[in-house]
Amino acid sequence: MIDVRLLTQPFNPGQFVGPFTNAHPGLGGVCTFVGEVRGGDGVEALELSHYEPLTLPGMTALAERAVARFALLGVMILHRSGVMLPGEPIVCVSAAASHRRAAFDAVDFAMDHLKSDSWFWKREKKAGVWSWIEPRVSDHTDLARWD
Repeated sequence: MIDVRLLTQPFNPGQFVGPFTNAHPGLGGVCTFVGEVRGGDGVEALELSHYEPLTLPGMTALAERAVARFALLGVMILHRSGVMLPGEPIVCVSAAASHRRAAFDAVDFAMDHLKSDSWFWKREKKAGVWSWIEPRVSDHTDLARWD
């Protein structure tokens, strides 16, 4: 089972993770990561833009690669776009597998790709001014682990 969604409104990850877990009876483990807009450092808001005809197929291909690479029972990738406030979820990735290590690794794999090699343009607002954000060197280093 692959469930990939682009969301434009705030969401509660638990509303998605519960049904995803229930859809895989007999699994060995589920690993879930939820990324939120960081508060502090003066961040007032975060905005993610994308081009849906490219983004959704790219996210689906990433999910398919994760399922094949880690022999998953299922994967779910939820990603917000639009303007978000500190504390709001941006992304939720869940992987269901027969064994915990596959679930952990699949979520890590998906997040490294979403963070550094994805289809979103990101900017943040500080002191009323919007600035574009580029992936950090450490993001690219994390991604390179999977080659």
